[in-house]
Amino acid sequence: MKPTGRATIADVAEAAGVSKATVSRFLNHRERLLSPDIAARVEVAIAKLGYSPSPMAQALSHGRSRLVGLIVADITNPYSVAVLRGAEKACQDAGYLVMLFNLGNESEREREAIDALAGYQVDGFILNTLGRGSNVVDAVTLHGKPAVLVDRRHAGMHTDFVSLDNDSAMAATCGHLVEGGYRELLYVTEPQKGVSSRRERTAAFGACVAAHEPRVAGEVFESVEGETDALDEALRALRQRAKRGRRAAVVAGNAVVTLRIAQAMARLGWQFGADLGFVGFDDPEWASLIGPGLSTVAQPTDAIGRAAATCLIERLRGLDAPARQLLLPGELVVRGSSRAV
Repeated sequence: MKPTGRATIADVAEAAGVSKATVSRFLNHRERLLSPDIAARVEVAIAKLGYSPSPMAQALSHGRSRLVGLIVADITNPYSVAVLRGAEKACQDAGYLVMLFNLGNESEREREAIDALAGYQVDGFILNTLGRGSNVVDAVTLHGKPAVLVDRRHAGMHTDFVSLDNDSAMAATCGHLVEGGYRELLYVTEPQKGVSSRRERTAAFGACVAAHEPRVAGEVFESVEGETDALDEALRALRQRAKRGRRAAVVAGNAVVTLRIAQAMARLGWQFGADLGFVGFDDPEWASLIGPGLSTVAQPTDAIGRAAATCLIERLRGLDAPARQLLLPGELVVRGSSRAV
């Protein structure tokens, strides 16, 4: 009698009068280990019961789940979403599915995220996490699965790393502003502590200013969420320094900071391009809609996601090589906010 509900491998074995191990051999295309009569009985039982093996069970029987764990610091960040799309496409093309864990910018959840995804038997990890502390390094080491880092490095973690080429992107940004006649520059970033990409961009900004001294001066301001008065004051101080034709411009470290600066400009009643020049890292869809259009550094987010997934899949397929670093070029998109004199 055909069992109710989904047929199991035990149902097939009972119907064919064989063991579950025999059915497993048949399903794994090892018919050469079976006599023609037994193989035929198993085949008939499968057809009669409408049995369909679980893809997960089959994968695990081969030591692979075909799942990739992707952990992001903040899913509300447009950068993370865009990278996720690229990684998911590459994984899908290679026959893998992505499981997502969002940290919500809570660094204490990094270990929880890795342990949870490891519990689902993911084959490896793509990590765009906060990069603070040893939680990630210890957890990945514990589970023994390959991992690829995106955008943010982890101290003591020697693995493949994919990111924007921050040095080149910042050099292009500063060069564009200097050529446009801007002489007083302010770099606004989220707090740098523990986040490698923020530190790298800040250092690159400092190097760019130093390369153009003494005719160009620059300062760095760390913008903390909710502290609007401090940001407003930093922008006022920038304008105050712009005297006798020394044009002033702001560089934003990411799209989150860009939005904060746009809100500050509205509070102050200033206009991009007229009162302050502007270039921001990341190119959100709304950048062209604010004022004369905001100049941006567009990150190759789709390519970054795809490259990270490709690196991981190569490791899963047996690549044994030193850790690689892939730094992809950004694109400076010039709009009215950084127009030349």
